[in-house]
Amino acid sequence: MANTLNGNVPPGQLSDKWTQYKSTVSLVAPNNKRNIEIIVVGSGLAGASAAASLGELGYKVKCITFHDSPRRAHSIAAQGGINAAKNYRNDGDSIYRLFYDTIKGGDYRSREANVHRLAEVSVNIIDQAVAQGVPFAREYGGLLDNRSFGGVQVSRTFYARGQTGQQLLIGAYQSLSRQISLGNVELYNRHEMLDLVIVDGKARGIIARNLVTGKIERFAAHAVVLATGGYGNVFYLSTNAMNSNVTAAWKAVKRGALMANPSFTQIHPTCIPVSGEYQSKLTLMSESLRNDGRVWVPKKLEDAQAIREGRKTANDIPEADRDYYLERRYPAFGNLVPRDVASRAAKIECDKGNGVSPTGLAVFMDFASAIQRYGKSKAHTQGIHNPDEATIVKLGEEVIKEKYGNLFDIYVKITGDNPYKTPMKIYPAVHYTMGGLWVDYNLETNIPGLFAIGEANFSDHGANRLGASALMQGLADGYFVLPYTIGQFLSKDIRTPKIDPNQPAFDEAEENVRKQINNILNVKGSQSVESFHRRLGKIMWDYCGMSRSAEGLQKARTMLKELREEFYRDVYVPGSNDEYNPELEKVIRVADFFELGEVMIVDALNRNESCGGHFREEYQTEEGEALRNDADYTYVAAWEYKGWEEEPALHQEPLVFEAVELKTRSYK
Repeated sequence: MANTLNGNVPPGQLSDKWTQYKSTVSLVAPNNKRNIEIIVVGSGLAGASAAASLGELGYKVKCITFHDSPRRAHSIAAQGGINAAKNYRNDGDSIYRLFYDTIKGGDYRSREANVHRLAEVSVNIIDQAVAQGVPFAREYGGLLDNRSFGGVQVSRTFYARGQTGQQLLIGAYQSLSRQISLGNVELYNRHEMLDLVIVDGKARGIIARNLVTGKIERFAAHAVVLATGGYGNVFYLSTNAMNSNVTAAWKAVKRGALMANPSFTQIHPTCIPVSGEYQSKLTLMSESLRNDGRVWVPKKLEDAQAIREGRKTANDIPEADRDYYLERRYPAFGNLVPRDVASRAAKIECDKGNGVSPTGLAVFMDFASAIQRYGKSKAHTQGIHNPDEATIVKLGEEVIKEKYGNLFDIYVKITGDNPYKTPMKIYPAVHYTMGGLWVDYNLETNIPGLFAIGEANFSDHGANRLGASALMQGLADGYFVLPYTIGQFLSKDIRTPKIDPNQPAFDEAEENVRKQINNILNVKGSQSVESFHRRLGKIMWDYCGMSRSAEGLQKARTMLKELREEFYRDVYVPGSNDEYNPELEKVIRVADFFELGEVMIVDALNRNESCGGHFREEYQTEEGEALRNDADYTYVAAWEYKGWEEEPALHQEPLVFEAVELKTRSYK
């Protein structure tokens, strides 16, 4: 029988919970904040905003990042936008609608109270960012512009061309820099957390490796906040930055933190397709392109084959012979269905033989209709009432370039094709992870004093994340949630003196780190870390990727165990610990991916249903849609890791839906 978890959701009406909770949560007085230290691991949107906010409140903060600058955090790669329930378009949006869309988009596998709070604070994030000078796109009248993203029927996504993550991160970074200059935050760059220190049952510090010198260092504090992002790189090929990893979170798991819903990983439908074995990462084409790009494949198999063989191009296929399959299958949402739905639909078409790349794994995203529409509209505003085709195309391309220019430039540089003249080729790829460390309403893990925010936790997205919600959650947690909720824990620590890093718990944790490093360096095998990571990623993608089956998952678990044994027998890491050694950094991360990977497989095997990004082939409707099992699986699956030789233990947090009706998703 699985153990039952308590999410510590406060009582009261859903719409009033957060307001009431903020009014009654325990506080730490300003004079006491100066005596309390907090470690924030990570410097992306969640980490930078949290460190800056906690420093502004008066806490003494240590921000640990493995980057040379917080501006290199993977948050910078987010392109399309950030959601907020401002209803600037007067199209029916509201806090409740954002809450409902997020619950539905996650296929009813997230906690209601956390999602509603996210929707509430979303409106504040935009005001905060504007005050910081974030250059959001604006309409002709000066008001902030909005566009749509998948899974919704309103325009609520604020954006800065295709650079939204970068601009928001610069805003958070300047707030962080101010606190650093004031002495409230100490920034330790080029440091990687390699263990969590627990003293008397509470998280009181970390052990980190200086990535430049190799020195193992101790950091002590009254609380630890993990803002270390997601684990999509377990698949090797993903849209994540190459350095993104699970190590900090996984070290916490090995100290007793629970990993929740690890099999809930997101496949993004609009990535540049894989072109060869030489690739080490994939590039995302923003979901914002689906506002204007129409997704299609040839209706005739012979046309698809001709395109794959280079005998035809997309422009050779007449309109009548194109299958705009998302518009056909999901007329209510069309090309703006959620990511998991769009990804599976693309896979289905390619499996039928309709793929358009040499590998057969690509579909078209076409902007010809948008260019025509915008061109005619712009011509009309210029008083040209009977424009010729060349004028329409010229003016339409100008509008598209203004909206998406840098995204089109990225595509041209990578593929050599001009998407203004011929459709983009896209295919699904690993992008985001909805799973993460289990946290309660306070964003506190089951280890007292250990908090997880942003993509590092599981709390807000269920089995599928809607586009433009990652930036929203990261900044919501860092700016507007954690600064309140961490006080509930720290208010009991105002008499606790500064944590001493020279106590036995720190000695034991440091020795644990040194032992792991020495063991891995002493293998002295013949194969590179990269080769093992690539093989691990292929196992995970083939059997625990876009679709899963019990047979495939069981096979994958056996393959993964065999590969891990080979890894510890034959991996080669050049150099030593006492120097700058990127291969050593990498081997520790890949070792953690092996352990996480097995738990992901176990979680996918346990969940005998399809929901969101978790698609079990045995559980689908006649139309090929996900078939949930609400009677048996309406819960958060939080796994306790017990070591490589033992089965992980399942803990369940029941999900109760009071404000929304639990029903089958429909985007038709």
